[in-house]
Amino acid sequence: MKDNISQARLLALHPRAREDFRMFIEDAEAGLNIKLRIAQGMRTMAEQQALYNKGRTTAGAKVTNAKAGSSYHNYGLAIDLVIMDGAKVDWNYDMKKLTPYADKYEIKWGGSWRTFKDTPHFEKTFGIEWREMLKRYQDKNFILNTEYIIL
Repeated sequence: MKDNISQARLLALHPRAREDFRMFIEDAEAGLNIKLRIAQGMRTMAEQQALYNKGRTTAGAKVTNAKAGSSYHNYGLAIDLVIMDGAKVDWNYDMKKLTPYADKYEIKWGGSWRTFKDTPHFEKTFGIEWREMLKRYQDKNFILNTEYIIL
């Protein structure tokens, strides 16, 4: 992984997803000769709800359809990526180019969603729907010292 900021953000992800995200990013960087940055990774429930409120109950444009608990970011299982052009971010890169690398690690791309396409978004769900993740979170069926959902 070429980006130091991404390395730190990777550490905040769910322990079972970290290695797959790292290898996905490293494979894509090497194969496409690019530098990626994790723009967003783990997101608290409060941070998720604040994003959901944008364009609804707070000023700004809508940025997500995911309420707190309905995003894999809330469980450390999603990242938003951006291409780095030197020290600048490039949000215009065709993220579809990353999908063969994501597929290799069973990581899903938000750009393939039927509604509200989220092209910077990649998630590893382990086949568990977000509703089940939320139930486990609410039932306190998570590791207490790290608050990671048990997968």
